Amino acid sequence: MLYYFKSIYSACVIIRVILMPLSFGEMYTSLLNVKQAINVERQLIDHLETYIEHESERLEDIKRFYAKVSDLHSEVYSGPSAAMANPLVAFTLIKRLQSEWLNLIYSDEAQENTQDFRSGYEEVEKEGSLPKLEDLQGAAKGLMRLQDVYALQVGGLVRGHFQRITDGNPIDIYSPTVSVHLSGDDCFLVGKVAYELEDYYHSVQWLEESVRLFRGAGGEWSPENEGTLEDALDHLAFSHFKTGNISYALSLSQELLNHDPMNGRVLKNVQKYERLLVDSPPLLSTDTGLKRPNTTYLRTRNTYERLCRTQGTQPTHYENPRLFCDYFNNDSPGLLLQPIRREVLSLQPYVVLYHSFITDSEAESIRELAQTGLRRSVVASGEEQATAEYRISKSAWLKETAHPIIGRLDQRITLLTSLNVQPPYAEYLQVVNYGIGGHYEPHFDHATVSGLDTTHSVDAGGSTAFIHANFSVPVLEVNELHTSAAG
Repeated sequence: MLYYFKSIYSACVIIRVILMPLSFGEMYTSLLNVKQAINVERQLIDHLETYIEHESERLEDIKRFYAKVSDLHSEVYSGPSAAMANPLVAFTLIKRLQSEWLNLIYSDEAQENTQDFRSGYEEVEKEGSLPKLEDLQGAAKGLMRLQDVYALQVGGLVRGHFQRITDGNPIDIYSPTVSVHLSGDDCFLVGKVAYELEDYYHSVQWLEESVRLFRGAGGEWSPENEGTLEDALDHLAFSHFKTGNISYALSLSQELLNHDPMNGRVLKNVQKYERLLVDSPPLLSTDTGLKRPNTTYLRTRNTYERLCRTQGTQPTHYENPRLFCDYFNNDSPGLLLQPIRREVLSLQPYVVLYHSFITDSEAESIRELAQTGLRRSVVASGEEQATAEYRISKSAWLKETAHPIIGRLDQRITLLTSLNVQPPYAEYLQVVNYGIGGHYEPHFDHATVSGLDTTHSVDAGGSTAFIHANFSVPVLEVNELHTSAAG
């Protein structure tokens, strides 16, 4: 799990975190919830197993009934007409048609099995353990954020690969231990979230993949699917229309009519697109490339994302003889026998990384202490505080009285920096857990003192970007401390 203990400047999008349990609520902002989600689905699997067992028993009874009736039609009813004169044959036929077939069609047992299964699901739902629609939408936005910040190819993500095109070739920037492929319905839901936000740049890309996968899967109903090929074609056609690609919008709408010839709305769209193409024929040189929507908050988006991908000019810093690594004790008696490994990363602004500042056991204890206090991270909004799309994470604040470890950590920071970290001179220790594609875009910490970041390893992604200095510091292996001049 990537934790930031007091974030500074900007945090790039996080691709992977370790899982730990916590209660639900805004699940997409913190992957601590995912382990609990696995346990919740295990409960649902148990309910489903019971349902399948009961339904299998009922299906065996149905098969026996089918075999009995089929035998009668092939052996008795197709035989000599004298068999029809047998009152017992006539009675059993009438009884089946009036009673036994009704029992089969309107089976109380079938309804009971279904109701038991539904009740099990509703119990889990009543506990508040299931993700909400907001979580699904937030997770979809997280995938699109990863796509943008790291310039990932949607087609690669669909196949379980985190790839970027470099010199015309796909390059893996992250190889997960477990690879998961996305279905047509998965892509449809991501595209639909973008569509509803009127973000047609993303909806086109994800819905294109959805249509491709739905076409290959055929039109059969599947319990995994909420969307269909028709739904994906409908949304994709309008997305292309909104991006100015009228010809493709017309082609997709005509394909949709092949599946749904009586759809009056689509018929009107086809007529509208045909009229637009006659009135304003497309030019061969027209640029139909997709354009990312502008952000209303982040003016430095391109710089921020470039630094998250490349670390900017940071490699040249290692050639600067004024930058160095050493063992540092700040002339403090408490650090004479155990100095801290210091790496000066930048002189302007002054940025220092202290390695192995906190032990694994201390970090584990702090994570455990923070779990129950994690809440959606907020930003200043006038005199109030509010959640924001440009800060996706959960945070907890730990006082010195929470555990002796916090006091020892505060003392170590003071010995190292000569700063008073006690309120009101400093904030309490902040523990931040990033969610699916979690991030904190460039911001100013006007009300804070020098920053403190302690991190744990991640598989890929995650940096602190100094946008005006044109470099960023990636998440390192374990337990590091970043300090910088405030500003």
